[in-house]
Amino acid sequence: MSLSPLWLAPAPLVLASGSAARAQLLASSGISFEVIKPQVDERALETPLMAAGATPLDVALELAKAKACQVSAAWPGRLVLGSDQVLDLEGRLLSKPQGYAGAQQHLHWLSGKTHRLYSAAILARDGEVVAQMQDHASLTMRVLDEAFIEAYLMAAGDVVLGSVGAYQIEGLGQHLFADIQGHHATIMGLPLLALLSELRALKMLRG
Repeated sequence: MSLSPLWLAPAPLVLASGSAARAQLLASSGISFEVIKPQVDERALETPLMAAGATPLDVALELAKAKACQVSAAWPGRLVLGSDQVLDLEGRLLSKPQGYAGAQQHLHWLSGKTHRLYSAAILARDGEVVAQMQDHASLTMRVLDEAFIEAYLMAAGDVVLGSVGAYQIEGLGQHLFADIQGHHATIMGLPLLALLSELRALKMLRG
């Protein structure tokens, strides 16, 4: 793999995620990386955290930490990025929808309301946290009728099942919203500006 002219480390960053959106964000930012998917049961980790009263940001950070530390422990010496995103709707945390019916239900819940997306990222090496980053965005969804929800889900296809809230803002999800406050990358699932700052501080990126 040829390294980006902006990337100073001898080896690429390891992205502990199968998210195409996060990979796209890293690539467009000139970060050299390779993907190694973590083997983490997110729901099994999330459930006790929520039961214990963890905040949405705490949940996102813990899931990102689990991914980064698991992969970094198996790849000694490599810097690993783990990331996660949770959706907070008036105190209720929504995970990725389960099937078409789940996506339909999520959109009914979100219709006409404002929700927050919390995106967290952890950099780890040798199973230990090196840095943590976080950001959030507020999104107000239009009032959606049943006919539109059905048309949207049919047009968007199964990709909506891979995102909290049943939408991808970089695609047809743009049609759902009346107002958006926050950084585009944060909405896509990565606190990118904070990550770039940390990588420069670690002398991984040209400053």
